[in-house]
Amino acid sequence: MRLLSICLALFISLPAAAAEIKPAVLYAVGQKFDKSFNEAAYEGAQRFKAASGGEVMEFEPTSPAQFEQGVAALARRGATDIVAVGFYYAQPMAQVAPKHPNVRFTLIDAQADQPNVRSIVFQEHEGAFLAGMLAALAAPSGRIGFVGAMDIPLIRKFAVGYEEGAKHARPDVLVLLNFIGNTPAAFSDPTAGKELARSQIERGAQVIFAGAGTSNFGVFQAAVDLQRLAIGVDSNQNGLHPGTILTSQLKRVDLAVERSFRAARDGTWKSGRVELGLAEDGVGLAFDDNNSGMVRPEWRRQVDAARADIIAGRIKVTDFTRK
Repeated sequence: MRLLSICLALFISLPAAAAEIKPAVLYAVGQKFDKSFNEAAYEGAQRFKAASGGEVMEFEPTSPAQFEQGVAALARRGATDIVAVGFYYAQPMAQVAPKHPNVRFTLIDAQADQPNVRSIVFQEHEGAFLAGMLAALAAPSGRIGFVGAMDIPLIRKFAVGYEEGAKHARPDVLVLLNFIGNTPAAFSDPTAGKELARSQIERGAQVIFAGAGTSNFGVFQAAVDLQRLAIGVDSNQNGLHPGTILTSQLKRVDLAVERSFRAARDGTWKSGRVELGLAEDGVGLAFDDNNSGMVRPEWRRQVDAARADIIAGRIKVTDFTRK
């Protein structure tokens, strides 16, 4: 009897076996290898694939209207876990998820309240605050810019944090703000991004935050052509134009994707809202060999101190979506 009790105790203490899952990613509209949002999701999926030894299915839509088609296609292939990347999938996710109750969905950048949906959102305003500080410190003229894709709460969240950080570092700074368009196509229009960036530079902006998907490439080119600085977004874009990109505001979509698949495999996946900010390493700034000579040590110290103060609650950054 004693031996049976010991064996039973050992059995109970063993970790649960990893579940067999079939993961999939449904990308945002645009290029998968965009050096930004989609590519970060891809990298997270690839890390999980390498660690698990399995496959990760994919669906690349050409418009948001293909969301339901994509989910259906992945479900037919046996997907048990689908990560959908994009704020504009919130409404269709709320409608489609109940039709696939046996699929675990993870929605990146928006919230859908369904029992089989995990909604992962980021504290973009916290990372943007640090980007704004660095931009203001690197702009002798006191003029900086922000080029966003669409005038929507998500992008305003970046813009407001950016301006607050800039004013924290330099109260007299002027922030120029422009948006490319009013549809998701604004995230993939480098020509328009370049035109807006040139306009801001002509008005005195010396550093421009590019918050516009692949439209960023146009912003960066304007900065290169006119010898100004730019700030990338989502992935580390410092290496695209070394010497021009001051830093990149990281948004760790890769971690969100990888962690969601790991949780499903490990049996710890839960539905509901998950927020990733500075404290969770969900956002931050990219410092590497490409920008090490551009960021003065005293600037880095100021930014690092502000990061610690935000995490500790000593600095409150406005979340535009909760105003």
